Amino acid sequence: MNLEHVLVNRDADFVTITMNRPQRRNALSLAHLRELIDAFGAAGDSDASGIILAGSGPVFSAGHDFADVAEADLDGVSAILDTCLQLMELIESVPQPVVARVHGLATAAGCQLVATCDLAVAADSAGFAAPGGKGGWFCHTPMVAIARDIGRKRAAEMAYTGDTITAAQALDWGLVNRVVPAAELDDAVADLLGRATRGSRASKALGKRTLHQQLPLPRADAYRLATKVMAESSQSAAAREGMAAFLDKRPPKWTD
Repeated sequence: MNLEHVLVNRDADFVTITMNRPQRRNALSLAHLRELIDAFGAAGDSDASGIILAGSGPVFSAGHDFADVAEADLDGVSAILDTCLQLMELIESVPQPVVARVHGLATAAGCQLVATCDLAVAADSAGFAAPGGKGGWFCHTPMVAIARDIGRKRAAEMAYTGDTITAAQALDWGLVNRVVPAAELDDAVADLLGRATRGSRASKALGKRTLHQQLPLPRADAYRLATKVMAESSQSAAAREGMAAFLDKRPPKWTD
């Protein structure tokens, strides 16, 4: 891929996708969004077992690039937002677990990225905000993902005040999984993703897909879906090998 705004690096089983517009605080221009879609699409189609989303420079991502938005008409802004939605849906649909590596400030659609990733590890110096509430363009779309992570009351506080919350608050509120000193961030990301990618890749991919399918459903419907998928997947090669290894008291041998 010939990418201007994104760096892609493969290290063993993990692909790291790095937003690389430090001079623009990794703002999500239309071109940047499209490159992220290309990078995630390629990583999702690869044999990598996990994906890391990172940012270069002092900021993880400042959200939408106002230089693009301010000059766009309604159709233009809609195209930017639709492309952003395509990226968020792609992050949820790729078969691998995706972890956000948050080293600095993540605001608006940048915070939406963190909330959309399956997992998130933050440096203790990171911050998170949906600043539209104290400005003139409310963070409507970022709050879809953020609110589902942190709940209505806390989402309302973030959205209405626009205030930045600390990494410690983000951990307490459920927006991130871990908070560590900045010097330990890479090790913490690798540790969490390593543990999240153990086992059969096919089983993990099905698990991720079903998790996203059942979360918005009413409880009874979610159980019906999960029961059907769990029964059907019990017949898979991965499930059979996992159960046989447990019963035989031996390490499993995965073929995927």
